[in-house]
Amino acid sequence: MNTDENRALDFVPQKEIVYNKLLPYSDRLDQESNEILAKIKNNLGRAVQLKELWPGVLFWTRKLSTYIRLHGRKFSKEDHILFIKLLYELVTIPKLEISMMQGFARLLVNLLKKKELLSREDLELPWFPLYEMLERILYSKTEHLGLNWFPNSVENVLKTLVKSCRPYFPKNATLEMLQEWRPLMCPFDVTMQKAISYFELFLPTTLPPELHHKGFKLWFDELIDLWGSVQNLPGWEGNLVNLFARLASDTIGYIDWDPYIPKIFTRILRSLNLPVGSSQVLVPRYLTNAYDIGHVVIWISSMLGGPSKQAQRKLSGLFNSITSFYHPSNNGRWLMKLMKLLQRLPASIVWRLHRERFKKPSWLTPVPDSHKLTEQDITDFVECMKQPVLLAMFSKTGSLEAAHALQNLALMRPELVIPPVLEKTYPALETLIEPHQLTATLSCVIGVARSLVSGSKRFPEGPTHMLPLLMRALPGVDPNDFSKCMITFQFIATFATLVPLVDCSSAILERDDLSEVERELCSATAEFEDFVLQFMDRCFALIESSTLEQTREETETEKMTHLESLVELGLSSTFSTILTQCSKDIFKVALEKVFNFATTNIFETRVAGRMVADMCRAAAKCHPEESLKLFVPHCYNAITHLTVNEDVLHEEELDKELLWNLQLLSEITRVDGDKLLQYRGQLVQILQQTLYLKCKQGYTLSCNLLHHLLRSTALIYPTEYCSISEGFDRPLSEYFPIKDWGKPGDLWNLNIHWHVPTKEEISFIFYVLDTFLQPELVKLQRHADGEFEMSRDDRLQSLTIIQHCLMGSGSLLPSLNGEKITDLVPSLVSLEETSLYMGIDFDLSRENYRQAISRVLRSLLHHILENSEDDTKSLFLIIKIIGDLLHFRGSHKHEFDSRWKSFNLVKKSMENRLHGRKKHIRALLIDRVMLQHELRKLTVEGCEYKTIHRDLLKDLLCLSTSAYSQVRSKAQQVFFTALGTYNFCCRDVIPQVLEFLKPGRQDITQQQFKGALYCLLGNHNGVCLANLHDWDCIVQTWPAIVSSGLSKAMSLEKPSIVRLFDDLADKIHRQYETIGLDFNVPERAIVIAAQIIKSKSPHLDLLPPSVDEVENGNQQYRLKNKEAEQKYEKLINYLLDCLNQRNLPWKFEHIAIGFLSLLLRDDHPLPVQAIRFFVQSLNHDALVVRKMSISAVAGILKQLKRPHKKIKINPYELSGVSEPSEILAGDRQDNQWVKYNSSRLPKTRKDWEACHFVEKTHWGYYYWPCKLLVYAPPEEQPKLGRKREELTEGEQIIYEHFSDTKFIEQLINFLSLEDRKGKDKFNPRRFCLFKGLFRNFDDAFLPILKPHLERLVADSHESTQRCVAEIIAGLIRGCKHWTFAKVETLWKLLCPLIRTALSNITVETYSDWGTCIATACESRDPRKLHWLFEMLMESPVNGEGGSFVDACRLYVLQGGLAQQEWRVPELLHRLLQYLEPKLTQVYKNVRERIGSVLTYIFMIDVSLPKTLQTSSPRISDFTSRILVKLKPLMDADEEIQNHVVEENGIGEQDERTQAIKLLKTVLKWLMASAGRSFSTAIEEQLHLLPLLFKIAPVENDDSYDELKRDAKTCLSLMSQGLLYPHQIPLVLQVLNQTAGSSSWHARYTVLTYLQTMVFYNLFTFLNDEETVKDVQWLVIRLLEDEQLEVREIAATTLGGLLQCNFLNMDASMQTHFEKLCKTRLPKKRKRDPGAVMDTIPPADLVKRHAGVLGLSACILSSPYDVPTWMPQLLMDLSVHLNDTQPIEMTVKKTLSNFRRTHHDNWQEHKQQFTDDQLLVLTDLLVSPCYYA
Repeated sequence: MNTDENRALDFVPQKEIVYNKLLPYSDRLDQESNEILAKIKNNLGRAVQLKELWPGVLFWTRKLSTYIRLHGRKFSKEDHILFIKLLYELVTIPKLEISMMQGFARLLVNLLKKKELLSREDLELPWFPLYEMLERILYSKTEHLGLNWFPNSVENVLKTLVKSCRPYFPKNATLEMLQEWRPLMCPFDVTMQKAISYFELFLPTTLPPELHHKGFKLWFDELIDLWGSVQNLPGWEGNLVNLFARLASDTIGYIDWDPYIPKIFTRILRSLNLPVGSSQVLVPRYLTNAYDIGHVVIWISSMLGGPSKQAQRKLSGLFNSITSFYHPSNNGRWLMKLMKLLQRLPASIVWRLHRERFKKPSWLTPVPDSHKLTEQDITDFVECMKQPVLLAMFSKTGSLEAAHALQNLALMRPELVIPPVLEKTYPALETLIEPHQLTATLSCVIGVARSLVSGSKRFPEGPTHMLPLLMRALPGVDPNDFSKCMITFQFIATFATLVPLVDCSSAILERDDLSEVERELCSATAEFEDFVLQFMDRCFALIESSTLEQTREETETEKMTHLESLVELGLSSTFSTILTQCSKDIFKVALEKVFNFATTNIFETRVAGRMVADMCRAAAKCHPEESLKLFVPHCYNAITHLTVNEDVLHEEELDKELLWNLQLLSEITRVDGDKLLQYRGQLVQILQQTLYLKCKQGYTLSCNLLHHLLRSTALIYPTEYCSISEGFDRPLSEYFPIKDWGKPGDLWNLNIHWHVPTKEEISFIFYVLDTFLQPELVKLQRHADGEFEMSRDDRLQSLTIIQHCLMGSGSLLPSLNGEKITDLVPSLVSLEETSLYMGIDFDLSRENYRQAISRVLRSLLHHILENSEDDTKSLFLIIKIIGDLLHFRGSHKHEFDSRWKSFNLVKKSMENRLHGRKKHIRALLIDRVMLQHELRKLTVEGCEYKTIHRDLLKDLLCLSTSAYSQVRSKAQQVFFTALGTYNFCCRDVIPQVLEFLKPGRQDITQQQFKGALYCLLGNHNGVCLANLHDWDCIVQTWPAIVSSGLSKAMSLEKPSIVRLFDDLADKIHRQYETIGLDFNVPERAIVIAAQIIKSKSPHLDLLPPSVDEVENGNQQYRLKNKEAEQKYEKLINYLLDCLNQRNLPWKFEHIAIGFLSLLLRDDHPLPVQAIRFFVQSLNHDALVVRKMSISAVAGILKQLKRPHKKIKINPYELSGVSEPSEILAGDRQDNQWVKYNSSRLPKTRKDWEACHFVEKTHWGYYYWPCKLLVYAPPEEQPKLGRKREELTEGEQIIYEHFSDTKFIEQLINFLSLEDRKGKDKFNPRRFCLFKGLFRNFDDAFLPILKPHLERLVADSHESTQRCVAEIIAGLIRGCKHWTFAKVETLWKLLCPLIRTALSNITVETYSDWGTCIATACESRDPRKLHWLFEMLMESPVNGEGGSFVDACRLYVLQGGLAQQEWRVPELLHRLLQYLEPKLTQVYKNVRERIGSVLTYIFMIDVSLPKTLQTSSPRISDFTSRILVKLKPLMDADEEIQNHVVEENGIGEQDERTQAIKLLKTVLKWLMASAGRSFSTAIEEQLHLLPLLFKIAPVENDDSYDELKRDAKTCLSLMSQGLLYPHQIPLVLQVLNQTAGSSSWHARYTVLTYLQTMVFYNLFTFLNDEETVKDVQWLVIRLLEDEQLEVREIAATTLGGLLQCNFLNMDASMQTHFEKLCKTRLPKKRKRDPGAVMDTIPPADLVKRHAGVLGLSACILSSPYDVPTWMPQLLMDLSVHLNDTQPIEMTVKKTLSNFRRTHHDNWQEHKQQFTDDQLLVLTDLLVSPCYYA
């Protein structure tokens, strides 16, 4: 780049957009950007100093983000830092309106995006304000009550913001964060999730190495141990993984991961949820909480490299074990995860290599040399990925992921990856019968294309494959197979872009410096010409088979179908790519050929014609001079010849030849403008002859010609996209094209050839406009004035000409001008528009046709609307033209968007991420520069709103409310686009739209009414007028929508209108965000703003705001806040007035109440009349209204809540223990005092007031907070028991209504009605309502409610019980601050009520009571609720009321205790003691419930690091007690049958029956805890394993009794458990012991258990060679089992272990099996017919069968390939084909399976066998025995 650029700039830009430098007008851009930046700095700083958040600050921050979009970060470092600091202050304003906050946040993220630009020395940002903001918004206390409305996007915006600020947090931030969030880490509580997700989001990991002791070293051991000890995947484990992945990637080489690697890989493998074995029960939690693959990949790729190669070994192991899952015959919900892993891992490694080798060094810590990836590391990595990727190519989900992976692998090791892909591609190109295979392989070759043709050092023979591939791909251009055709086009285009198609064969003779490969290539390039011509023949065939006549009748449709248009696009872009890359010689031949094809045939103009014309256009674009020379004279002669006769003008149907030549001419004029000028006379003459044809098809084609002619001369665009800027037409001696194969464009020397309109071209354009546009305008003006009649068709023709002229010359016509409309929004800073330079200086001396067209058009429009409103075709055109008048500057937004999208797709498919930046193909870079130019043209926001815009918007509004629905919808689209463009024009338009909705008007039709509603609704992505986030607008629109219910045009009979109102209300509810009332700007921001204004380069010489101005700003700001409050109250009053209108239809009443409920807020109380309205509506007739009112009143009560004072206490003083030096979690001395202790309960007032209640359950479990706050004593709290006159006005209203017996009676009746039968649940909204009542008014309403509660409790109906449960839960939670006396009386009332309720409990209501008690106990100190707990503990299982009531009582009790977690050990012990004798319960439902309760009792017994042994019940004690009772079952050998009669027999049953009953309950407990607890108590469960093995059935059959089914499920769940290394020997010991058991069922089950257990703990097992040997020995021992079924499952297990590479096929194993096979069988003796058959097989047969099974397992363990040892084993096996059964059967099965799995790729597999072996094998596989 030139160095003199800094002359225009007096600063060093941070990072600008390089593409701007390549624009043809780049020399003007520095000055432009300086001016804009100076204005932004000045006005933004000014607006902040004057405290004008809206519109000032918002307007100029938007300008700043547009500036960044157009110029990049083109400002000095000093400015960059100031902008960031200012926006940080603005974003963290506490009461900032959400929509503003999101705007500021997005801009701030954008400023922080490139973190290399600013180091930690330059910038430091505090973390606490961000945390406060997240807490306030994401964990909002008032959102669920409807006092705050946040948009859905807010969570992502905030998280991205924190991520962007994270590198700049101060160095002691880590410590502060740990102190803040450690107290939340209580694993049984939801706060754990919160703490860990905060850690994941906030903890900084990019600190420099010298600060690591202040960074991750403070928490790494603590969190990694926590992660290592959690077994059952709680929700937060994923967050920890994300944190570790980020840490690993930021600190490569500074952490030794080796000790954790087996754990990490085992867990990653588990997280993929792959199925193992046939009867696996999945734990649902494993599916929902699995790790995020994106982070897993980062973690893996950061651990590779370094001195120890452990991670790579484990990674190879991982892929070895899962490779077979990638085979295309496998499919399941786990497949997507596997594919993602495959796609992202190579990309991540490439990114890491880029960072280590090619990236510019910045302040971020570099990777130490010792840990950089070496060449060997890369090779190992690619080797381990190769196999799965090649299998995944043909996956059922498509080949996209594999292609992506191959693209990245080929960048690193082309020589390993490309050959196998090509091996699969060549056969695929040969076959016709498997199109799927073809599309898959081609898309993969496209991915590796660049690595293939560039012929790197590693893979020099790559380029030689290109021509054979291209030639073989040609048959893919096939009219009968659409997808094949498209992929072939993409394939050919990709290669053509990369390679200059130049015939270099003569270079062999001329040059003597060529390598062998280059010589080979040179001779091959002679085929290029042949290839191009063959490709054209294929295309011609494709075109001829898709002409309109052939595919369908004329009458049916004239447009192309979607598929045809795609093929057209593919064809034209591929052809133009090929021609661009051709040498001149090949081009001439091709041009000749396409010219002959186009001119010797006549095509219809719809389908085939378009395709041929596209091909001709492609040719003309590449070399305009040669092409125009051929085409223009030909078309000119043909057209002139055919239009000689005057009659042609009036014909309705034109000659096909004329149409075809017109179409051809209109396409070939889309070329470089100055080449067209020499034909201008002929072209203008043709226009004069054809523009006025009567036939619509004719004049439309002629208009296209006019449009393209103007466009080609008027626009700025690059004229060539060749891959080498100098072109290919140079002698071979000085230029050797083969060196440029696959070469990227050089961004610094792109040498783009631009077309910029010359003076001559501009005068030609205006000449054309004067000739063709002017007369039409004159004609239409006269017609509009009524001087002259025109038929509709003529009018349409005139408008078409005008539209095409405007579209062709739009870029040369200056914008519409007029007076500004300024009075819409007052502002203290300037809100001017910034105009960007487009490369053209407008010639203001000529007539501005834009103004002229708009003048004529408006009068014509009014003429049409008055006289012939049904001429919709003209109206459509007029709407189009208005849109273009307003916005068109030479390109359309939607075209730009789709080009941007396709640019990104092509970039992705061909980029080189390894070497990094901008090494793209030249054509792609030119395209990007062009897009930058278009972006500048399309950037219009913040345009000034002028009178002419107002007039055109009025016209559009008029058309949007027209009588014809199509006119309406087209006009509305243009209307919406315009609304988004001009500043504040919405405020001008809203009153005009609302006119149509006024109730009093008689002259509004239904169509106009609907049109106006659509205008309010807006389209899906634009402005929604009904819901602008601005008080002024809402105050107008909301009441208007409601009162439009009284309009004459409104009819609820019309479904379309009803639907519109539904959509409107719905959209407002979806999009509404709480609008701010307080627009404060903090002092710190004002200080920074002053610095921004002062900062020098660039700088405006304007004075900073004076003292008076600042004072005025302050006044304005106070005034604005006051006005906002007034408007808020005004809006509420308006809506209430609407609701009071007598005959408002019900629908509008509901809409109005919906609007009112949106207006509740937490920073401003609701006006009194609204409170009265909502309280009265609690008893409204309509259910919807009652529901909204319940939520609203709950919210109002929250607003009226009085603040309660808190004081700080020291937990260590209270407990009398000194503060511990290190962290210890669990039951410590210093947190004993918060626990439940029945001997120290606060049962008197004195104790109650002396007791410090800690309401939050998690405080103190892990760590006490630095400031522990509890509520102050009662005398310092707000007064209770107030009289009516002490209440505020709002409170009085509520007080009066709830003291009114009639009101309460009606309310309770309504609340105890059924809503939807069987679907109703405990309703948290109603609970919040009652909680609020009892919190704000203490026990004022109890006397009135008491009789109702007593009545409801006695009634066992579902809905009444639910109602009373909601009230009781509200009472218990609402009495938080009551005095002791009040609470005591409350419990005297409640205990009997709850007792009655529990005895009346039914199937429908038990879950409601469970929720009621759980809700009541949530976040409450257990000592406050001792009455409740003591009552529930009385005797939950007493048999009164039958087994069901027992189960329900347990459920309710469990709900309460589970909320209390670790603070009630005493209650848990009492409960366990009580339940233990009852474990032999007979009834199933009670058993299940007890199992679930046990899970919660033992939940607290976790083995987490740094956690003391719990004082709650422990699993180990419990299991040892149980095992004693199960002893009778352990010792017995016979089958255990479930022979217990389901009734409590009289008298005591024997021990064995008791034990079976006990076992059933224990199984329920094991099943329940598998999915819920954090850690599984492995050692304790092991003692039960032998028993379970004995019981579990072998076959899959549901008819088994409950006991067996449960045993089976338990085993399945336990086998998936995560094991720690020290537990493995214990498990294996139990398995070995059981393998010697006398029951073959047990031996069989051991093997199925082993399969799953090994796979789910693969790397933990592999880490210890002893255990691997033990497992192998166990399986081989069971291969020789006397029971046939056991032998077979042992073989299956062995095969599985070999397949996932747990065991390796070694020589010793092979010889062992071969030896067993050779065991001699005893000769068969002739038997006496009467003798009994000898059923027990002799030991020899077993041995021999074992050997055969072993061989069979080895063969079946590699289903998709043939390893070297396989042929020999197949030969060994074949000997046994005629042995006695069961051997014969085994051999047959094995052979048939081998045949089935290897059949697909038999051609490859055949290579592994010798000829003799093949003979034997063929004989075996097809021999008669195969069918026997």
